[in-house]
Amino acid sequence: MDRLDQTSTSLIPALAVREESLTEKGFIMHASNPLVNPSGELTPAHLMRLVSGFWAAKTLAAAVELDLFSHFARAGGATQSQAARLLRLEPRATDILLSACAGLGLLSKDGEVYHNTELSDRFLVRGHPYYFGGFVRMIDVRNYPAWLRVAEALRSNRPVTWDPSEQSSIFVGEDPVLLDTFWEGMYCLSITTARVFAECVPLEQSRRLLDVGGGGGAYTIELCRRYPDLHTAVYDLPLVSDITMKKVKKAGLTDRIKMIPGDFFSDPALPTGYDTLLLSMVLHDWSEAECQTIIGKCRAALPPGGTLAITELFVDDDKSGPLDATLMGMNMLVETIGRNYTRAEYRRWLDKAGFAEVTAIDFNAPATNGALLARVD
Repeated sequence: MDRLDQTSTSLIPALAVREESLTEKGFIMHASNPLVNPSGELTPAHLMRLVSGFWAAKTLAAAVELDLFSHFARAGGATQSQAARLLRLEPRATDILLSACAGLGLLSKDGEVYHNTELSDRFLVRGHPYYFGGFVRMIDVRNYPAWLRVAEALRSNRPVTWDPSEQSSIFVGEDPVLLDTFWEGMYCLSITTARVFAECVPLEQSRRLLDVGGGGGAYTIELCRRYPDLHTAVYDLPLVSDITMKKVKKAGLTDRIKMIPGDFFSDPALPTGYDTLLLSMVLHDWSEAECQTIIGKCRAALPPGGTLAITELFVDDDKSGPLDATLMGMNMLVETIGRNYTRAEYRRWLDKAGFAEVTAIDFNAPATNGALLARVD
């Protein structure tokens, strides 16, 4: 199995305030548009890139909505006029879109013919096992409108996509179409992230793993692919049972992955009989008190020698970065009652719950930057 690119593939470009840190943080500098003018004076070029960042995201979203990259994959590339016919667009609009996609590194050009780049061919062609377009679509139709109300979320300290005073969770009362879009998007994000997790986190000693809140089954699918002796279960709300098992069936893993419907808040205890429990991109949805409740239930469900694995986009302990984690925290403000937490916060909660040893593993994936493995004596 070839490794996914270990550099961040986040949709949010990494930015920095200081010029000397821009390259280190992943922000692409163009000689034609530096942060300082020829006299060495600071310019607002960095602010321009910040405020216009949504132009890139919406261009990508439009290309995915038009299924541009799938069309190009089937056709082996296209000229501007051919693309106009494939996409049913006017020549002017086609010209602008193809140029923008080329500028974003999503298309390359050989003479008059545009082709998918390796990135778009691998992740933006529908039907690919690691298709990322579902997440792009979810961000565009469900998440982007909510971000237009981010100032409201800041002033109220409440999510704007649902009402916590009237709904028990984000999923209650959700429009079914948007809910399907959400889960498909999360699966597309999770399956690429889970592949990196499976490669970087050593779980070869695990035999039975419970993915707590693992709706969609992406992590269990990738872990079962990597560890042939591993048997797993996904424990999540009943409403995601069908979605999860469809993915499991498609992966040909129904003999090693089962679904256990449940609710880690209302159920008195988590299912037992598992030597490893996984919390993958779950805890950032919840308040500090709720995170500690979930971790406490995980500790109670594990046998001596058992392991709890937590994988998240961790914020640095000094809360100065990294950018993808801190901006994901802003997204949690808009969408949830949680936030992205630091490793130090998790360590305190794990110690309080009675875990004996905590090991940190760092890696770069689309939706996480590491894992904590906590062991029970």
